Amino acid sequence: MKKLFLLITLVGCAVMANAQSTTAPASSPSTQSKFHKFKVDLTVGYAIPPSTSTSAGDKIKAGATFVLEPHYRVTDAIAIGLRIEGAALAYGNTSGSGSGTSGNANVSAIYSYCPSIDFYLMNGGFRPFIGGGAGIYNQGSVSVSGSSQGTNNTGYVSLGSKFGFFPRAGFEAGHFRISAEYNVLGSDANGNSSNYAAFNIGFFFGGGKR
Repeated sequence: MKKLFLLITLVGCAVMANAQSTTAPASSPSTQSKFHKFKVDLTVGYAIPPSTSTSAGDKIKAGATFVLEPHYRVTDAIAIGLRIEGAALAYGNTSGSGSGTSGNANVSAIYSYCPSIDFYLMNGGFRPFIGGGAGIYNQGSVSVSGSSQGTNNTGYVSLGSKFGFFPRAGFEAGHFRISAEYNVLGSDANGNSSNYAAFNIGFFFGGGKR
């Protein structure tokens, strides 16, 4: 809920910035677009696994994302795209001490293909946007356990494919792009929440001002 609240706050700030701007609205008619039609986003980010998951005791959590997203600008204010994302969410813990120390880790691998849409709120050099998308998420899980005695076990489980969606907000400045997203997938086959937040940063090719 904290991540979702943060995303809603970012959306609110972007809308307020647009309302206070003296820049002409992005949706105002014009004889020619100010921006090139095609662009491709390339971003990496930090992913936050759900705090409600019981995987590996939830004592250590971390995640990363990699995103490739081509876009076509329908107008200067609207861009449609296809988000291709890979995400790795890791959980782990240790227990015991000395020769009795043991630990386990679980890495959830998620890759997705989601049609997306972004709505730009300004036409200047700084362009806040809100948007989102929906599509197919494929999940798999790798688990590793071991102890100070050297015993270990490794296993991979495919958790199948499912439908999911994400809202997002962010901004572009020049060819720099930053965004916050919250991916909603529901629960996996083990009953753990698969939802995750992602904060992405990167740049895009094309799509700049004419």
